Formats: sequence, structure tokens, C-alpha cells
Amino acid sequence: MKSFPHLRVVTSLLVAALLATTTQARAADKGVRVFSAGHSFHMFVPKMLAELAKAAGIPDHKQVGASGIGASYVHQHWNVPDEKNILKPALRDGQVDVLTLAPIYLPDDGIENFVKLGLEHRPDIRVTVQEFWLPYDVFDVNYKKKRPEPVDRNARTVADLKSINEPYYKSMDDHVRELNQKFGKQVLFVVPVGQASLALRAKIIAGEAPGLKQQNDLFTDAIGHATPPLQWLTAYCHFAVIYRRTPVGLPCPAALGKDAHGEALNRLLQELAWAAVKSHPLSGVQ
Repeated sequence: MKSFPHLRVVTSLLVAALLATTTQARAADKGVRVFSAGHSFHMFVPKMLAELAKAAGIPDHKQVGASGIGASYVHQHWNVPDEKNILKPALRDGQVDVLTLAPIYLPDDGIENFVKLGLEHRPDIRVTVQEFWLPYDVFDVNYKKKRPEPVDRNARTVADLKSINEPYYKSMDDHVRELNQKFGKQVLFVVPVGQASLALRAKIIAGEAPGLKQQNDLFTDAIGHATPPLQWLTAYCHFAVIYRRTPVGLPCPAALGKDAHGEALNRLLQELAWAAVKSHPLSGVQ
């Protein structure tokens, strides 16, 4: 009988790929213990993430705790006095599988401090860093010292948004890559909320976002606090990065379902979140 060694090689590769896919699927179906630390552009995520995990049929998802400080840098959460700091003990006890952080701008030595502490007590911990939409729609690291002039978000073009945001995205990616290299592995992952929100604004500009008539529909004020559509887009991005699976097809949240366009808008938000996560090289999702 004639031997076909190349077929055996192909078969082996296919089997290996199938096993890898099966293993990944099982990992995605297991709940993780999450601790979240951040500001008001992030702290609505924990409750939404728990709702999404339940809707996706993921058991044992647990929000271990949350540290919320308005307009905070990560180092502010690190510097919370020991008698009030609930995050450090959770890391020391190995209770956290995924730590979600939301810095304002970088560098921020609080990120590195938390990663070091987490790795000491849980070598497989994952730390996510939320990339967000820019306060006041401008890339100004000193915006807290001098409030920027009012911005007409509705006047922004897609070209404007890319020009304003891309330097910020690069600063985020460069810092995360530098820290991962320092730790010798990918422990930090980017949640590309900023890029997903830019894609949503492009859809609004094109008239292709059901129920959203203008870019300001995503924000409640000049600084940029999020309305429900932007909040859920953010939550979908976190779900996709943490569980490494698509949010597309999950039920429409009640906050969006009240609107006649809710179902269609929800589907768009899910698709944009998944597209942003899949395309980002530091999301951990291939």
C-alpha cells in the first residue's frame, strides 16, 4: 500500500487545531473572578459585565470588588490607604483572575505596580487596560488643570476623529507593549473601547446607526460621560476581551430595548465591539 506522509502531517495539524479550538471554547465558557478599578468612564462596566456573562450562559462569573474614584489615574487606586484599600488584599489572596483598569492618560505607574503585585500571587492573572473616548473630544493630558474650550462633537468628521485619537491610541499601545516586554509575557491586554466608539461615531455620521441621530447622542455632557448606547458598547468590548468570544447575538439590554430601534442598535453595538477587539493586536483575541 502506498504511503502518503504529507497527508499524515495535514491530519495531525487539523487534529491539533481542533483540540486548540475545543480548549479555547471551554476556557471561554468558564467564569472568571474580576476586580475593576477606574473612573466614571469605566465603573458602569462591572454590573453590565455580570449581566452579559449570565445572558451568555457563563457560570461562576464573579465581581470580586470595585474601586471607583472620579477622574482617577490608576496610581490613585494604588495609593488608597491600606486600611481602606480593598484591591491590594484581593490580589495578595489570589482572588482575582482578571483586573480591569481604566487610566486617564499614560504613563501611569499604578498599572505596573498592580501587575507586579498580581503576578506575585497569581502568575496567570490578566490585566486589562481600557482605551476610551477622549474627554472633551481632545487629546490633552493636562485637561484637568485647564478645562478645554467647548467642542461641537456633531461637527467632527471621521478624518477629524482619526487625527485626534490616533496619537492617543499609539501612546496606549506603546505603553502596554513596553510593560509586557518588561514582564516577559503578555499579561496586559487593551480593551479597544476608543476605536469601537470611533467606529460607532462614523456610523452615526453616515446615518447608519439605528436610533442615533447625532454624535452627541452618545454623551451626557461636555466632558463625555456616556449614555446607554456608549456604555453598552464599552461593556461588549470588555466581555469580548475577558471571555475571548463574540457578544453578537446576546439579548438586547432593557435600557436599549425601550426604543423602537433598540434591537437593531444593540446588534450594531455588538458587531462594532467584536470587530474592534478582533482587529486590535493587544486584545488577546485572534
